[in-house]
Amino acid sequence: MSVQAVTAKMAEVELKDVTGKDAPPAISPLTPKAEEKKSENNSTLPSAAAATVEPSPVTTAPSPVKMPQASAMKRPDPQQNGGEAFVNCDGTVAEAPRMKKIQFADQKQEFNKRPTKISRRSLSRSISQSSTDSYSSAASYTDSSDDETSPRDKQQKNSKGNADFCIKNIKQADFGRREIEIAEQEMPALMALRKRAQGEKPLAGAKIVGCTHITAQTAVLMETLSALGAQCRWAACNIYSTQNEVAAALAEGGFSVFAWKGESEDDFWWCIDRCVNVEGWQPNMILDDGGDLTHWIYKKYPNMFKKIKGIVEESVTGVHRLYQLSKAGKLCVPAMNVNDSVTKQKFDNLYCCRESILDGLKRTTDVMFGGKQVVVCGYGEVGKGCSAALKAMGSIVYVTEIDPICALQACMDGFRLVKLNEVIRQVDIVITCTGNKNVVVREYMDRMKNGCIVCNMGHSNTEIDVASLRTPELTWERVRSQVDHVIWPDGKRIVLLAEGRLLNLSCSTVPTFVLSITATTQALALIELYNAPEGRYKQDVYLLPKKMDEYVASLHLPTFDAHLTELSDEQAKYLGLNKNGPFKPNYYRY
Repeated sequence: MSVQAVTAKMAEVELKDVTGKDAPPAISPLTPKAEEKKSENNSTLPSAAAATVEPSPVTTAPSPVKMPQASAMKRPDPQQNGGEAFVNCDGTVAEAPRMKKIQFADQKQEFNKRPTKISRRSLSRSISQSSTDSYSSAASYTDSSDDETSPRDKQQKNSKGNADFCIKNIKQADFGRREIEIAEQEMPALMALRKRAQGEKPLAGAKIVGCTHITAQTAVLMETLSALGAQCRWAACNIYSTQNEVAAALAEGGFSVFAWKGESEDDFWWCIDRCVNVEGWQPNMILDDGGDLTHWIYKKYPNMFKKIKGIVEESVTGVHRLYQLSKAGKLCVPAMNVNDSVTKQKFDNLYCCRESILDGLKRTTDVMFGGKQVVVCGYGEVGKGCSAALKAMGSIVYVTEIDPICALQACMDGFRLVKLNEVIRQVDIVITCTGNKNVVVREYMDRMKNGCIVCNMGHSNTEIDVASLRTPELTWERVRSQVDHVIWPDGKRIVLLAEGRLLNLSCSTVPTFVLSITATTQALALIELYNAPEGRYKQDVYLLPKKMDEYVASLHLPTFDAHLTELSDEQAKYLGLNKNGPFKPNYYRY
């Protein structure tokens, strides 16, 4: 980019009487020697190329004339091109100083240079580091890689000489540790769980293999599980959601982590396999998000289930797979459905998505929500959160739904229930929240308006038929990280976010406090399955006991300085409840 410097020299000033009489010429405020010295100082400005300065003429007069006072009025001078003049108290007009520009010899050449790929990457990295001085979570989603070498081709070791991990850059560990420490402040329940159960070590002997989003919040969960006695090996459930600096901090802390942001599909399955297939170590517990880890073990290492005590699953997609296995008689270990627990549904799915949908859209597109027409596909807890947030920002929100109960809820909440094909030509934003497949297919995308934003808030990346867009007649244009233009032959384009994967964890962040609720639920589910006596849980899918849901909620109440009311003995007897809970039957819908 060209550089311009401005000298501080005063140009020749002419003072004219407003009545038309000539006034004596003014003296330059700088003497010739001062001018010469000033010129010498300017010539020492740092520069990559030689600069040429045009000298300003200096006129002198035998009798000095007063310069404009501070009280002089300033007005535009029509004789100058955009210049200004000062009107003195005595009525004279003085021209404002003209500023001369220094033009570098290679200015034109520099301006016309087209930066190479390497120079653009270096510039981006320089700006990011100078402005943040840290690998923050936001920087993790947008920063450029230090190099293009695949982590699979690198040999890295932590400070203790351990190399049982595969991440982007172990040198980022200090930055990741800072993020984990920040997350700990917003995850009170997990920190309380560490203190209450650390002495008992309820997970002593547990060997947990996990496949979840690897973020600062997940790191707090993993370190809590370790503090409770478990050994952990971890991979990412999403190829875009890993925070590289957090993965580095975990690897430095001795965890076997295999994940980095921007994995290929082959990398994704390779990382899962490295977690599972290791000599001298076999998992006895599974913590999954999406069912990919469970699917891989069933496909490649079915004999491992002989020693696995249970599976904990937290996503709609993964739970659906577990129920399918159970129905087919192929589920050979107990499984805990965390996704349908009250604490997950009402807090993570609803309140988390209500905030993170706006964050993800703003970071990627800078879109203005007021007046935009948005269609939200699915009105479960995720859809409810997204719809409420967008409505509050002034958007016109439509909802699609297959369940008549959820559909009626949408209508009662003030949303218009439609079929997608009825509004697809007019909406500005399409958001999928169903956990299903082929919700938005090529036929719908062909009919979308120019500039329509398409994104997914459900777990699975199958809701938007992205594969149908990878055809010769369509052009893909990368705009920024996680933002692509898909261009039709007639010039129409849609804006596809995160290639149809989970928007909030791929493109932004999610509220830590809400994730504390989900992570605590996962930890308690692991403790329950691992310590359950033989025969308590059969080879089926179970919901988290209501008592545990209430315990998770109670651990978070002190954050708000909240005080629960206690039942009297008479009241408890009247309701037929234990004074300590559970307070609602399993069929109760919150």
